[in-house]
Amino acid sequence: MQSTRRDAIKTTGAFATLVSLGLITQAQANAAVTHDSFASKSVEEAMKAIGGQAASSDQVSVVSPDIAENGAVVPVGVISKLPNTTDIYLIVEKNPTPLAVAFMIPAGTLADVQTRLKMGQSTNVIAVVKAGGKLYSATKETKVTLGGCGG
Repeated sequence: MQSTRRDAIKTTGAFATLVSLGLITQAQANAAVTHDSFASKSVEEAMKAIGGQAASSDQVSVVSPDIAENGAVVPVGVISKLPNTTDIYLIVEKNPTPLAVAFMIPAGTLADVQTRLKMGQSTNVIAVVKAGGKLYSATKETKVTLGGCGG
């Protein structure tokens, strides 16, 4: 079943209502929507959790600065030119929990996402794209001058 933005808003609203009525705690609501792959402690574990190894593709590109002055707010984007892109994941290789974000791309939507990530040190940023049921990836190194994960 493919999730959409509308489904996410409905689910979030439902959990907010349950929390406000005191029927569940905020921790229970957070646990219900947390994806297990975010608990991965290595790139290999994260890749396994999202579906296995990805083939390198020139149709996927990572947009991030060559040098980030502040690792607490590094702008990172991914553009996928692959048809039928359904998911985009960003993995920060040297972070304590490498899987940083997962985007679900609704059908007919341009697969171009932007976000800001924390990076504790200079590292590779790996974009993994699921398109047509297969995984594709691209990697870009970003150098960090001031670590953002407490360093």
